[in-house]
Amino acid sequence: MSILIVSSNEYLFEGVSMKKDKEILHDHGQDLSHALKQMPDVEYFLDGATVFQQLCDGTRLRILWLLCHCEECGNNISAALGISAASVSHHLKLLKLHGLIKSRRAGKEVYYSLADNERARLVHQMIDDFFQMTCPKKGIADHNLNR
Repeated sequence: MSILIVSSNEYLFEGVSMKKDKEILHDHGQDLSHALKQMPDVEYFLDGATVFQQLCDGTRLRILWLLCHCEECGNNISAALGISAASVSHHLKLLKLHGLIKSRRAGKEVYYSLADNERARLVHQMIDDFFQMTCPKKGIADHNLNR
């Protein structure tokens, strides 16, 4: 069974164009019609895919893991991970563009840390769960607010 989303209110079900409010051609008792009525708009899925794309790069994932657990400048990230400053800068730009990290300037230095939003907190939790670790700052409501 294949479903392809065409728009926020239209999808292809087994090659047939359907609206969310139409009946499913082959009702197998799995309540697909009800699930499709509850399905978020396409834009939410595209936004989610963009966030997951950021996690598909090993270097970005390492940088994000580090920034989930501490605030750091680009030069120290570069030294700690053994990658060029230019590469770090590129990855930081993408992570910031997609709302996963934030930055603050202090004199000539720019410091980076996990963003203060639900998306970043969910990614942080996922990273900790995946690597089977407990964040040293766990239990603090939002450890980035103290910066």
